Amino acid sequence: MTESVEATVPPTKRQRQAARIAEAASGNTGWLLLKIVLLAIVDAVAVYAAFVLLMNQEWLVLAVVAAVTVLVNYIYFSRKRIPAKYLTPGIIFLVVFQVFTLLYTGYIGFTNYGTGHNGTKDQAISSLLASAQERVEDSSTYPVTVVEQFGTLGLLVTDPDSGEASVGTNEQPLQNVDATMESGKAVATDGWTTLRFADVIARSDQIEDLAVPFSDDPNDGSLRTPDGQNGYLYISTLEYDESADAIVDTRTGAVYSDIGTGAFTADDGTEILPGWQVNVGFDNFVRAVTDESIRGPLISVTLWTFVFALISVASTFFLGLLLALVFNNTRMRFRNGYRIILILPYAFPAFLSALVWAGMMNESFGFINQVIFGGADIPWLTDPFLAKVSILIVNLWLGFPYMFLVCMGALQGIPEDVNEAAVMDGANPWQIFRRIKLPLLLVTVAPLLISSFAFNFNNFNLIYMLTGGGPRFSDVSIPVGHTDILISMVYKVAFTGQNRDYGLASAFTILIFIVVATISIISFRKTKALEELN
Repeated sequence: MTESVEATVPPTKRQRQAARIAEAASGNTGWLLLKIVLLAIVDAVAVYAAFVLLMNQEWLVLAVVAAVTVLVNYIYFSRKRIPAKYLTPGIIFLVVFQVFTLLYTGYIGFTNYGTGHNGTKDQAISSLLASAQERVEDSSTYPVTVVEQFGTLGLLVTDPDSGEASVGTNEQPLQNVDATMESGKAVATDGWTTLRFADVIARSDQIEDLAVPFSDDPNDGSLRTPDGQNGYLYISTLEYDESADAIVDTRTGAVYSDIGTGAFTADDGTEILPGWQVNVGFDNFVRAVTDESIRGPLISVTLWTFVFALISVASTFFLGLLLALVFNNTRMRFRNGYRIILILPYAFPAFLSALVWAGMMNESFGFINQVIFGGADIPWLTDPFLAKVSILIVNLWLGFPYMFLVCMGALQGIPEDVNEAAVMDGANPWQIFRRIKLPLLLVTVAPLLISSFAFNFNNFNLIYMLTGGGPRFSDVSIPVGHTDILISMVYKVAFTGQNRDYGLASAFTILIFIVVATISIISFRKTKALEELN
């Protein structure tokens, strides 16, 4: 009996490598454990976020968080969704930090969100009534115990008549609870931590600010405690009439009604704040172009923004190109050393350079006035015209090294044969530059010039660090100055001054986006004509 043995084909190198990878993947549990730990962290953050959203009744955002969490777990526990595992983090960050930001900014631009209008109507009513509270003269004394839950302070109150215990916070009215009693006073209840006497003393400022609503009706007043031991009833001098949807001042009899503007308003137009956030449609955009105190500075700032961006791009480009032509000459000695010196302004952080220049341009003790001009009092940063000139000079200093590097690389990419052919045809150096080098250079540099224009259009750091936007305009309702550009004006409207108008600032932001996007689209379409030279 003969036994035939089938010959085995030896595996190839690629097959052996694949087998080793598969074996390592199946046998190594380290990566699996790492994946489980990372997903556990993500899920823990999602659960915490879901709990916070649930407490604030943000149902839409809660649904989005839950759906994204389930999707992420499905993708990373799946064995087949390999591309999605690499794309998911980037997509999530893109949506959170770009798409959501753009959409939310657009939404705010159509609201009255700002100082005095940053909450809901119920919150505004509660705040108004709380701000006008006065202690009831014949108020009963309520024994109280200061308690805490998840970092939120509350009062555990004992009713002096019935002896029942109830607990509440600034946001939650008093609710009956089962409590531990000592000498007829509630001292502890489940789910809450009773503060010790030393803690009460240490946090006395927070405890004095506690105003626990007596019931769901804000007109019933609230309980407050001056010492953490006894509470007293406070009633507001303002009263909310739910049927008429109005606030009544019980001392003067004035009636403030909801007329749809996001604040209770009297018949004479007087508003009481805080109000609440409402949609106002295109009112912010209309106000920007019709309100004289806003339209005047807006026009001036817009014109200066375009002038600043155009001159900055042109000046930095031509200076960078000139230096690139000079140092591209192979006959120049020590070219590498000169190049290093020229890119030093680009190597330092721009905001630090702007601060240094601000010091040198100081009118009283700056280096430029004291040393170069022999102690002259030149108002580089306080005169409207000179401040703009100063900004252009400093931006030229900061921007030309970038254009120098770009133009140097583009010039080195032009074949030397082209230059030699032009010389043989009798062209002089100016003709070679204007008719050959510059068109070929623009093929590479034109998109970068467009991006440089967009950058300077929103060059907030230079304006803020050098002049702060000053000197300031007079007789305007928004805190802007002669050297402000649109983005710095948006910052001031939103984040400086006593009245911060986020809605108006968001409307300005939308206008800036439209302008920059339109210019970029048109410019990129125009640059397609240069591609024929390539």
